[in-house]
Amino acid sequence: MSQLIVLSVIDTDRTGVVQDITKVILSVGGNIEESRMTTLGSEFAVLMLVSGSWHTLSRLETALDKLSADQNLTVSIRKTGARPIRNDRMPYAVDVVSLDQQGIVFNLAEFFAARDIEIADVATRRYSAAHTGAQMFAIQMAVNIPSSVSISHLRDDFLELCDRLNLDAIIEPVKS
Repeated sequence: MSQLIVLSVIDTDRTGVVQDITKVILSVGGNIEESRMTTLGSEFAVLMLVSGSWHTLSRLETALDKLSADQNLTVSIRKTGARPIRNDRMPYAVDVVSLDQQGIVFNLAEFFAARDIEIADVATRRYSAAHTGAQMFAIQMAVNIPSSVSISHLRDDFLELCDRLNLDAIIEPVKS
């Protein structure tokens, strides 16, 4: 019977980080179901959903402890289960761009939480505008909206929030 764990790893950004981690997973017979990996500052962060038998995942934990000691990684492992399927939610994409300012992620998270809207995925980045060099902030979110929510009211409220915060934003259904 296949079990699931969430694995997070932080290491100094260097060539071979992904190879080291995936080699350990492969060597014990684990399977990567989903993953996100990125460089944050001078660190490399990995977040993975790994499947395998309990014996496999126990061996993985031991092997990662050894890799952590050898390579000075920070490793965290958490047992989890499969995400329940919710047919009463509609997937939407949210894209926001603005001048960089504090509180953008918080304000968006607060807006969605107040309406029982799940945030499924978030990616943010800070960058310099092409011609002016102004510090910009971009955020992409995947959200799951309850079918009971009026989309037209939600869109109006969302755009009002974005106008108040001076955010350029779009919220639209995910097209598969």
